[in-house]
Amino acid sequence: MIQALRFAAAAVTGLLVGLVGAFIQAERFIVPVPWGLLVVPWGMVLVIAVLVIVIRGATWFVLSRWGGMALFLGWLISTIAMAGESPSGDLALSGGGRQWVYLLGGVVLGAAAATFPVISQRSSAVIEG
Repeated sequence: MIQALRFAAAAVTGLLVGLVGAFIQAERFIVPVPWGLLVVPWGMVLVIAVLVIVIRGATWFVLSRWGGMALFLGWLISTIAMAGESPSGDLALSGGGRQWVYLLGGVVLGAAAATFPVISQRSSAVIEG
């Protein structure tokens, strides 16, 4: 029962990260430089970093790779839903280059973070001893 609640909490956290991340990923700094404009997509970098951190946190919270996978799948479902057109015709994630980097970077780094093994104190004590 407790383990099922942990999985549910991880999945809901993933849904929330995907929902909030769909809006934050578009934030950027535009800096004028001598050769033009330099665009720094700080929102995308921030959301992907948060995604990787919370996925690793979910694996430790659930003590299983499946906890990280539940969070990752929650993020993926929410992100894909936000990429679709709303009834009013609005898009949270458009088809631009930064959005593609956000989606593909999140998928690659999120899947990698979810598949790293969980190292607990119990297992590290066996390795040391």
